[in-house]
Amino acid sequence: MKGTHAAIRSSPPMLHSPKQQQHHTSKEGMSESYYPSKNSIFRQSMLKDMQDAQGHVFYDYFKGEESYEIVERDDGYFDYGNPALYFAQYNDWPEAERKAMKRARGRVLDIGCGAGRHSLYLQEQGFDVVGIDNSLLAVETCKLRGLRDVRLLPINGISPELGVFETVLMLGNNFGLFGSIDGGRRLLRRLERITSADATIIGETLDPHNTVVPEHLEYHKFNKRRGRLPGQVRIRVRYKKYVTPWFDYLFVSKEEMLGLLKGTGWKAKEFMDGEGPIYIAMIAKSNGEVPGGPVT
Repeated sequence: MKGTHAAIRSSPPMLHSPKQQQHHTSKEGMSESYYPSKNSIFRQSMLKDMQDAQGHVFYDYFKGEESYEIVERDDGYFDYGNPALYFAQYNDWPEAERKAMKRARGRVLDIGCGAGRHSLYLQEQGFDVVGIDNSLLAVETCKLRGLRDVRLLPINGISPELGVFETVLMLGNNFGLFGSIDGGRRLLRRLERITSADATIIGETLDPHNTVVPEHLEYHKFNKRRGRLPGQVRIRVRYKKYVTPWFDYLFVSKEEMLGLLKGTGWKAKEFMDGEGPIYIAMIAKSNGEVPGGPVT
C-alpha cells in the first residue's frame, strides 16, 4: 500500500496528530508482469484479497464508488480516513510535499506508491519512475491511472533486480514503513546497494511527541512499558469486510531519525517542516550532498 505493507500511504490517517472514470478489471486477468520472479520474500508478504483492505479502498474510489478507510491501533484506538487525499492533484498537496518533489532527479523509486499520486506526477514531468506496493489492487489502480512501471513488491522485497536509482520516495509518512529501528537500518543498507553514490531518500514522517491528545500520550507510555519507541504504532486497516494483518509503522522525531540513520551509510542533510508535527527529511549518503538547495 503506500507502503502499507502494505503500509499506510500518502498520507495515512493521523494516529498521532491530527468522481473518477469507470473501469472494470478482474483480478484474475492481471498481468503476470506485476509479479517479481523468484522472490520468496514477496510471496510471504503478499496480501490475500480479504487482507487487501486499502487496495479495495483505492479501487472502489477510482471506480466512482464511495469508500473509506478505518485504521485501528492495537490499544483499541480508531481513526477514519477519506481516500480522496490519495488521489489529490499536485496543487492540492501540502506545501512541504510540493517543495520536496522539486528535489527529485534521475531514476525514481516510489516505495509504497499506493494510488500513485507521487509517481504519476513525476512521470508527467518526464521522470523514469518505478512504483512498488504489496497491494494487488493498489498496483491495478496505478496501472489504470496510467503509471507505466508499477510492481507488486513489498519494501522488504527490494533487491538489485530493480536496478539503480538516484531518488527514493517515502512520502505520505512512508518513512514509517521501516517499522522499527532495526528494520529501518537493515532496509537502509539494502537501499544503499541499489542507489547511486549521490542518491537522495525523500522521507516523510511526523514527530509523535508533538501531541497533547491524551490517548496518544497514554499509548507512548504503553509502548515504553513493552520496550518500543513511543511512535512505533501497531495498526491494521479495515474497509467493509476486508482487514489487513497487524503491522508496525514507525513515527520518529528528528532526533530519533538521526539515531536510526547512524551507521547505515545515510545522513539527514535537511529537514522541511510541514503542517503540525509532520516533516520531510532529505537523506543523502554520508559523503553525498542533497541536490537542489542549501543544506540546513
